[in-house]
Amino acid sequence: MVILIDQYNLPDDIHKIIFATEQQQVVAKMLIKYMWNNGGEIGKTEMSVFATMLHEGKAILKEAGKSPLQPQVTISYNKRQFYDRILTPMKSMGMIDYDLYKKTYRISDKFNKLMIKIGLMWLREMDHGRRDAEKKG
Repeated sequence: MVILIDQYNLPDDIHKIIFATEQQQVVAKMLIKYMWNNGGEIGKTEMSVFATMLHEGKAILKEAGKSPLQPQVTISYNKRQFYDRILTPMKSMGMIDYDLYKKTYRISDKFNKLMIKIGLMWLREMDHGRRDAEKKG
């Protein structure tokens, strides 16, 4: 997955940086909230239930308010696209970790560690370029 960022116009929401569409951002936020509500870890069955609720349009985005002007809002998202465009990129970037033995998905800090590693790679590249320039000069 490619993340394009503008350091001068960095959004305040990580989901806006990672996902291309507003619907993907909303679904990713819903997934993280769902996982936090279940202790930060869910099994394959719970993930499938979440994806099926999205697919069938039964996932609640906003609860109904007390006023008739505040109806319940649901969201629909294709199950296959959920796995391909939301869950798989979040796993590959280290935001969600999958335990192969326990068959559970867990919110992970590997994304943060990956961003630090990328920053260190850039520092090494800068240092390498500086040393090459000094050798030529």
